[in-house]
Amino acid sequence: MKPVALRRLSTRDKSFDRKLDALTRYDAAQDPKVQGVVRRILAEVRKRGDAAVREYTKKFDGVLPKDFPLGDQDIPREQADALRAAHERIKAFHEKQLQQSWQFTEADGTRLGQQVTPLARVGLYVPGGKAAYPSSVLMNAVPAKVAGVGEIIMVSPNPNPLVLAAAALAGVDRVIGIGGAQAIGALAYGTKSIPRVDKIVGPGNAYVAEAKRQVFGEVGIDMVAGPSEILVIGDGSAPADWIAMDLFSQAEHDESAQAILLSPNSRYLDAVAESIGRLIEDMPRKKVISASLKNRGALILTRDLDEACAVANRIAPEHLELAVQDPEKYSSTLKSVGAIFLGQWSSEAIGDYCAGPNHVLPTAGTARFSSPLGVYDFQKRTSLIAVSKAGASSLGRIAKILADGEGLPAHARAAEMRFK
Repeated sequence: MKPVALRRLSTRDKSFDRKLDALTRYDAAQDPKVQGVVRRILAEVRKRGDAAVREYTKKFDGVLPKDFPLGDQDIPREQADALRAAHERIKAFHEKQLQQSWQFTEADGTRLGQQVTPLARVGLYVPGGKAAYPSSVLMNAVPAKVAGVGEIIMVSPNPNPLVLAAAALAGVDRVIGIGGAQAIGALAYGTKSIPRVDKIVGPGNAYVAEAKRQVFGEVGIDMVAGPSEILVIGDGSAPADWIAMDLFSQAEHDESAQAILLSPNSRYLDAVAESIGRLIEDMPRKKVISASLKNRGALILTRDLDEACAVANRIAPEHLELAVQDPEKYSSTLKSVGAIFLGQWSSEAIGDYCAGPNHVLPTAGTARFSSPLGVYDFQKRTSLIAVSKAGASSLGRIAKILADGEGLPAHARAAEMRFK
């Protein structure tokens, strides 16, 4: 296998902007074929319910839908201990996010506020087979449980014991053995045996992602995620081998994943390139990593660390490692990032499993306007308005003037009646 020829860019080059745009642009355009297949499946599930779910599950997964027990799972003690430790850390972090209802009273007695309530029922999608990640179960179910969601229904075509153990630990109420677009349809529309949910979260393949996109509006969804991304800003203080392996950690997800290193130190870029060429030979997922680095990887030379941060904000990556001697100096300048890992000891891999913050993060540049999955995604906010008699007079006059200006006379009279 040929060595990885990782592209090298420099911010000093006149063509840098164009090359960076081409590198970081992810084409999220939907495949018309996938769209059509998903549309048909969803229509059938909406029309025929359980019968359609059974047919598609047997056709695509070779099994029939069934409920999986959530009792004690036969997993090695080491795995059980690791799950419990990760669960406690994730739970402790997300408990800090819990929002409470609030009110305040104005001088004339008018009360205003916000009532915070959890969603009633949430659906959690978990891929099956080799792509079954117990960490994703924890990251999606724990914040929902902390928020107070009444019922969590998990769907997965073939959950393994480790995934089932994570589901039981996180408080999942029911696990149903279905997957694909038909599972998303069942959760969104409801069937005789599967209740309709308020929101669907969790990763999946192209058909699952497209199904979530098509049912959005019927139910809420977490996001339509793109390929995984890591961006490292390095000053040369972290060992080159560490940085190379951190880049591998995201590149091994799939051939479309992105791994980028920014540094003002050209010798450091050379050292990391050497580490990549040497370490990749022993990686079990060598082919995937190589394809990912070739397709969307880069080593970028910047003028200084400030410029590196500016470029990072422009890219808006999912994960950003600030592998520099004084990470606190630069962290506040990073405004468009899913998660920031401060210092050379903070590997992105720890964040994926057990640091505590959620690993469900915005991708494909959406960190410009999106946030990590959290407790707030499973809570609704309702406005409370209790206008006093005095407030009806003072506020009513304001409302009447504005309503007349908008040409809405019924609005104006409704307000006016209360102060006349």
